[in-house]
Amino acid sequence: MRTIALLCCSNIFMTFAWYGHLKTLQSRPVYVAILVSWGIAFFEYVLMVPANRIGVHTFTVPQLKVMQEVITMVVFAGFALFYLDVPLKLDYLWAGLCLVGAAYFMFRAL
Repeated sequence: MRTIALLCCSNIFMTFAWYGHLKTLQSRPVYVAILVSWGIAFFEYVLMVPANRIGVHTFTVPQLKVMQEVITMVVFAGFALFYLDVPLKLDYLWAGLCLVGAAYFMFRAL
């Protein structure tokens, strides 16, 4: 559970680093957005590296990657909906189900 919790928190920072500037720094020069994003991304790495080091004792590296991608999509969907005010579309559901299918195939041998 520590790995999953750290990955979730890491992805929240990652999503803000990658996309938060689209809402909050539109009027600022791009170098400002880059520097702010780097600062936020530091905290992503502070959580991601331990998550992977802890997780590799329980999961395979491909399992960690697929798990991280599923978490990324869930976090991004909430971020897009609630922070960026992007309306959800049915296509997002289908894409999410494809990722769930990927996770199923990655973990079915357990």
